[in-house]
Formats: sequence, structure tokens, C-alpha cells
Amino acid sequence: MLDLLYLLSRGVLFQLDPERAHELTLWGAERFGRLLGALARRGPEVPAQLCGLELRSPVGLAAGLDKNAVALPLWERLGFGFVEIGTVTPRPQVGNPRPRVHRLKQARALINAMGFPNEGAEAIGARLERLRKAGRWPKIPIGVNVGKNKDTPAAEASADYRSAAARLVEFADYLVVNVSSPNTPGLRALQGKDDLARILGAVVEVSGGKPVLIKLSPDLEDEPLAEAVEVAREGGAAGLIATNTTITRPVADPREHKGGFSGRPLFPLAKGRLEVLLAAAGDLPVVGVGGVDGPERAGALLDLGCAAVQLYTGLIYEGPGLPARINRGLAKR
Repeated sequence: MLDLLYLLSRGVLFQLDPERAHELTLWGAERFGRLLGALARRGPEVPAQLCGLELRSPVGLAAGLDKNAVALPLWERLGFGFVEIGTVTPRPQVGNPRPRVHRLKQARALINAMGFPNEGAEAIGARLERLRKAGRWPKIPIGVNVGKNKDTPAAEASADYRSAAARLVEFADYLVVNVSSPNTPGLRALQGKDDLARILGAVVEVSGGKPVLIKLSPDLEDEPLAEAVEVAREGGAAGLIATNTTITRPVADPREHKGGFSGRPLFPLAKGRLEVLLAAAGDLPVVGVGGVDGPERAGALLDLGCAAVQLYTGLIYEGPGLPARINRGLAKR
């Protein structure tokens, strides 16, 4: 039923600016989440583990889709095994100028130059507190993805990561250090060994023993990926997430939009980077993300050695029934 509702509304939504369509969808998910959840089928459970967390399914919602945590109860009903909110910065910020999200419909891809627009750690923390007090807290693990404000100098970045994590750690089952978005100037430079070690140390310090993961770019070469694994091990990270969006163009973009590319054509690049990362990671859990839009691709990354997978762009093109379809496909394996 929910898939039918999506099919009826997709034509209208896809005529709108992509970010406006996204905002309207989240507005509906926040206000009519109970009804939409009642129409959803989450499919069979496919038990998995991630960094000591028990998952109903290894399929998670990636950070970026529900930045401000407005629709948490609904994602569980769709069949996601875990959900990641954010990226959250200490202070609210509007992000980059609009328009900043662009569809490549035929390729089933997106290009975004959002720049971490979010309400800030304080407001999001207050929303999560209200959700908990209302007795509507999800029964699946919730991750909190944190980053730095755009105007924070790189030398002070670790303080931003610490601040956001400290405010939200009580609501998090795990924390994620995001140093891989291409849309905040200088952010990806923080994937370097020394900067990454400082940031990771700051977040681990306030994590209260909860798992801390590092999210990495698909554009890193082999040596920086290996260095990230070394930093993760030495700094107490519980795992890695790969990959974020790419600044390359797996398919041509006639309008040459700036920003990070995501969606179906990203899969070969993400899979190739994951092969390198998994070889270096050993027993350190890795979450695979990038171009996952069905059970075949989710299964391929799990077969590769990923502990779990995440999706975002696939949900926009395939609809809210996608997590359940992946769960059904995985259950048959």
C-alpha cells in the first residue's frame, strides 16, 4: 500500500526541486508517520551484528536523509535495521546556497552540494528528548553522525566534533565521525592521519564507551585508506563506513553541477574501495554504502565482508518498500 502511494506521488514530487520534494516528504513522514507506518511492510527479520549491536536487518538508512531526526519512528516500520541521523554540527547552519541538489533521473543518481544544513546539536537533542519522553523511541539502533561547522577553522575541528558528540551521545547507540563530505571546504583534508587521530580521540573521549565509526570517501587512494584503518585501530574506533559521495562523475553530468555524486552508478567505485578497505581492516567491522538499490547489491557487499550496508539515494528512486524488498531477498539466501 505504501509503495502504491509512493508511485502515485512520485510523478508530482519529481517535478519539484529535489530538495523541496525531500522537505515535503519529511514533513509528511513527521506528521503522518503512524499512518504511513501502518501501511508499510518491513519484511522478514535478517539478524545481524554491528560493533556489538544487535540488528533486525543489516540494512541501514545512511546519514543525510533525515539530518534533523524528524521521522525516526517511520524508518523502523519500513524495515531498516538501524538508522543514522545527521550530519549534525554543534551550531545550526543553513548550508550552501540553493539549488544544491540535482537529479540525474536516467542514471538514478543525485548530485548534492548541501554543506551540512542542520538545526544544530542543541535543537536536535531537544527533539530526541521529546521523542523519548513521548514513548515513541525506535527499537532499532540509532547512530549519530557528527561534523564541524563550515566556519570553524581546521585547527579547531576536533572541538566541534567533541561538542556535537557530547550533546547527543545519550541518544546514540553509535557515533560517526564524518570527515568525508565533499561539500564543506577543507573537510576531506581532515582524513589525513594526524587530523583524523585528533578528531577521533575527541569523539571517543566523550563517547561513554559507545562505538565510534569513521566515514570515509570513495576518492581516497589505497595508502590513505590503509592509514585510516591504522588511525581507527590506534584511536579506539569500533568500525568504518565506506563510502561517502564522490567528486568524480561515474556518468556524465551535462550541466556540470558541483557536489558529491551518489546513486546507482557509484556502486562499482564504492565496491572497489571497499575491497581495499576490507583487506586492510581485518576484524574491524565495515559498513558498505554507495549505490545500494536492491537485494543483489546489498548481498554483494555483505558477501564481500561488510557487516552491514546503508542506503539513501536508492530509497528516493526505488521507494519506501526498498528496505523490505532487500530484507526478503537476503532472507532467501
